[in-house]
Amino acid sequence: MPISTVSEDELKEQRLFIQRVRAVTHVFDHKPLAFTHSYGCQQNVSDSEKIDGMLAEMGFDFTDKPENADLVLYNTCAVRENAENRVFGNVGALKHFKEKNPGMIIAVCGCMVQQEHIAERMKQRFPYVDLIFGTHVLHKFPEMLYSIYEKGRRVVCIPEIDGAIAEGLPVRRSDKFKASVPIMYGCNNFCTYCIVPKVRGRERSRAADEIISEVRELIKTGYKEILLLGQNVNSYGKGTDTDFPALLRELDRLDGEFIISFMTSHPKDCSHELIDVIAGSRHISHHLHLPVQSGSDRILKLMNRHYDVGKYLSLVDYAREKIPDIQLTTDIIVGFPGETYEDFKMTLDLMKRVKYDSAFTFIYSRREGTKAAEMDDPVSDEEKGTWFRELLDVQGEFGERAYEKYVGQTLRVLCEGRGRTDDKLLTGKSRQNIIVDFAGDDSLLGSFADVKITKALPWALVGEIVKEE
Repeated sequence: MPISTVSEDELKEQRLFIQRVRAVTHVFDHKPLAFTHSYGCQQNVSDSEKIDGMLAEMGFDFTDKPENADLVLYNTCAVRENAENRVFGNVGALKHFKEKNPGMIIAVCGCMVQQEHIAERMKQRFPYVDLIFGTHVLHKFPEMLYSIYEKGRRVVCIPEIDGAIAEGLPVRRSDKFKASVPIMYGCNNFCTYCIVPKVRGRERSRAADEIISEVRELIKTGYKEILLLGQNVNSYGKGTDTDFPALLRELDRLDGEFIISFMTSHPKDCSHELIDVIAGSRHISHHLHLPVQSGSDRILKLMNRHYDVGKYLSLVDYAREKIPDIQLTTDIIVGFPGETYEDFKMTLDLMKRVKYDSAFTFIYSRREGTKAAEMDDPVSDEEKGTWFRELLDVQGEFGERAYEKYVGQTLRVLCEGRGRTDDKLLTGKSRQNIIVDFAGDDSLLGSFADVKITKALPWALVGEIVKEE
């Protein structure tokens, strides 16, 4: 299928709005300050880096205190109710700042407000929010902001369409050594518990040459880890000549010392070919995040996951055969509507079989507009909490021992910052995506070092740099 992209004429128009906003802010008696904050996934963080890039070109500097800002923007998440509640609470707290500084512009964007009932609540309960926009119009941010400055009226822009891909937007990256690169947007899976297809739209893949060009430039600039993003990266390129394994092969051919990682990987589209590409690569991380969600085939079917436990375990076995040092992590939902304790015990059995290095575990969160929200859910929150604690106990047994096998081994580590276990140490990530702390000075930041592992913790490794002879 053809790739839907924002036209160059429309991008040129937005660049004009950037200059118009800059002209407005230029007459301020101070340099305008922006405070932006992202909730949720790495895709939101990546979107916010583009928002920050546009704000920088519009003349803004940045502050980490909303009370000091001329513009406050929250980029929101819709995956769980707790994230939405935090947004409502934080937006409510801005009212006091707005009263002190009536010229402050408050913006709320992203997945949460793409939902009609949430957008309506935001409009009614928070009249002092100036700008509300959804996930498909991020590239029009300069135009929307200029309209507020010019007309002094609230702007709400939440079209119910699949967004086109906007290439070439300015980016203000939040990390010096690691860079996120979206390769696709949206999702076609329609898991019954998940709101993402409704708020992010259908799958749209970027052109392979655009991705390769961006990654090549990032490596040239000095970035050492490239994180490829998509709601389901394994679906990348469907209907085109380049699928995800082929894209990874091309990226792995690029010169330089760097790591390629990716998220998130859906089991239904994970293939032996993908695992073979990782196994034979020079640069691709030996970490596979493969969300299973449940160990019960009955629940997986209710979730509309399009695989069964047998297929999932065959992928795990193949990955461990081809990549012996692979780190396997997963997501698990406890208390899905209709789940029984017998179903839940199947999840425990699967965890004991796989022995994940770590697991992200959640109690089911009802999302309005999903099919699961309409299902009978007779199990009490108290009982789900009991199951959840049992799950954590099982995972904890394996997590405490997961890293012991690395003691005595030497791992190549990207040095990223001060230590997690001790701020007198440095910290970084290995090719297996494991946290490693070690002694060293700041001159190593942003470079790779060989570290011999001397100690294993439940969540990290500790080691010492291997001295060159």
